[in-house]
Amino acid sequence: MGIASEPPYASINSQGELTGEAPAVAKAIFQRLGVQRFEPVPVEFGALVPGLHSFQYDVIVAGMFINKARCQAVLFSDPDYESKDGFLVPKGNPKKIASYEDVAKGGLRMGTGIGYAEIDYAVGNGVAKGKIQTYGDQIAGMEALEADRIDCFAGTALTMIEALKTGKHPKVEMTHPFTPQVDGKPQRDGGGYGFRIGETKLRDAFNGELHKMKKSGELLRIARPFGFTEEFMTDLTAKELCAR
Repeated sequence: MGIASEPPYASINSQGELTGEAPAVAKAIFQRLGVQRFEPVPVEFGALVPGLHSFQYDVIVAGMFINKARCQAVLFSDPDYESKDGFLVPKGNPKKIASYEDVAKGGLRMGTGIGYAEIDYAVGNGVAKGKIQTYGDQIAGMEALEADRIDCFAGTALTMIEALKTGKHPKVEMTHPFTPQVDGKPQRDGGGYGFRIGETKLRDAFNGELHKMKKSGELLRIARPFGFTEEFMTDLTAKELCAR
């Protein structure tokens, strides 16, 4: 399993154990396909696709977003979750931020991660690029909030829920998760598991078990301990996401 350290999707915990929603789901599926041994191969996120191609591992297990560009290089399973966005804000949300439109209308200062899709969502809603600051991660974003360098930090809700679990930033809270819109169109994103191009039989077998788990509710039961709730479950397909 090729992983990138990004809780709650996949990571190695302080005991040196593989954890996260993606490995938990993948293990359950592969065991049903007859695979009993699993070895995590941690790499930087940008190295996941090259590592798959060079046979360092057999599948990307990192909650990777499925998009048109990646689909040229990776054969994706259907997504097992749908991404939502959220804002980290000062306690009490004094600027009443609930959407990118609110950030734009208020002329507010927004932080987000380097290369995050949230930059495009914000600009698409009228947020001036000069009002957007980028940070290495959510922890740095919370520190910027506490220092009043930004009014909010935008990112995927799941990663920010995980960051807040540290309890080290009591003056920060998160808004309710939402699906961002641009020009009135919902920007639905989903993440899945990546196989090498041509390994269709393996991907299809994986998908078959994944769909059974969705239908029975087992997928949600496995994912819930990692912060996933029913609103993160999805009916999106890889075909839909690859066509965008």
